[in-house]
Amino acid sequence: MRSSSKPAQGSRRLGSRVGYELKRVQHDLRLYMDEALRKLDVTTPQYAALSVLAEEPGLSNAALARRSFVTAQTMNQIMVRLEAAGLVERRAHPEHGRVLQAYLTGKGEELRRECAKRVDAIEERMVSGLSEDERQELLGLLRGCSAALRQEDGSG
Repeated sequence: MRSSSKPAQGSRRLGSRVGYELKRVQHDLRLYMDEALRKLDVTTPQYAALSVLAEEPGLSNAALARRSFVTAQTMNQIMVRLEAAGLVERRAHPEHGRVLQAYLTGKGEELRRECAKRVDAIEERMVSGLSEDERQELLGLLRGCSAALRQEDGSG
């Protein structure tokens, strides 16, 4: 085992790595979102599910899990809790009876809106030092990074 005060060849300081900085921003964002949503008794993954359903009503559990960045098993647990709270309802797909489609209830949409206000305020704080052009450029760059990774593995 090599003991040296010099970094290994080919390594860079973490602060100069794009992936590390992305993860740091994601971590900070998640901490603030968790704190803001906790006051409404909502978790960040629950908010993600509510938000996705607001945009795409009727998704299956598997599709909702993919769009919310969690496993299908985790999404099932989330949906059980949201359904018990009267925030979502699941109905059998008209053609594929074993597939359950999820929909926000009125109560779920009302809660989602309140959560969105809090999350929007956090996101606005995060990008407050950027001009509108810089915000749009950042979005484009992040989308480009994601597309490049998905293209490489064939899932893009």
